[in-house]
Amino acid sequence: MTIRLGDLAPDFTADSTHGPIRFHEWKADRWAVLFSYPRDFTPVCTTELGAVAALLPEFRRLGTRVIGLSVDQADAHRSWQDDVARVTGCTVGYPLLADPEHRVARLYGMIHPNASPSVTMRSTFVIGPDDRVRLSMSYPASTGRNFQELVRVLESLRLAEAHEVVTPADWRPGERVIIDPSVSDDEARLRFPKGYEAKTEYLRFTPEPDLEAAASNGR
Repeated sequence: MTIRLGDLAPDFTADSTHGPIRFHEWKADRWAVLFSYPRDFTPVCTTELGAVAALLPEFRRLGTRVIGLSVDQADAHRSWQDDVARVTGCTVGYPLLADPEHRVARLYGMIHPNASPSVTMRSTFVIGPDDRVRLSMSYPASTGRNFQELVRVLESLRLAEAHEVVTPADWRPGERVIIDPSVSDDEARLRFPKGYEAKTEYLRFTPEPDLEAAASNGR
């Protein structure tokens, strides 16, 4: 199955290290990150789970729930968490889904047969409060992800939803953003009191709006 941006994220029920989880009920109209990794007790995956655990305060700040998945059983996940904590110094405080029969992996297209027919790739999905997919990406098994990028993307998505702005290439939180072209100049003068700089008739930079305003917008 191919999951595209804007698609409704498939719901499912699966066992996890936190007990049975029904996905849409668990995320409860919040932002969510669902990521898969190939196997438990593997080197790159160990570093990835630790990296996500270290970023949990950032995900919480952004009102985002995080959940991992592989083809292993929940008991294996639980045993492996000790290794993750010992190696990375971070406790895995988020649930890991067990998917030995590949049910969730098939729903989300996490298994790429030409890469490996038996394990999930390093697939990542950011899902909005409306249960729609806002970002998807897949990495090969050999390459660990930069999970700081997910924090950056969430900052951008929340700003876009709250303030009708978009973010330029290589944008970092705190830098200028771009006023969405759908906003007229007259409307922009009212909505962006810090002013804006028009580079072209369609490219208008403005200081980043208040992130707290995005948080208070219920996102």
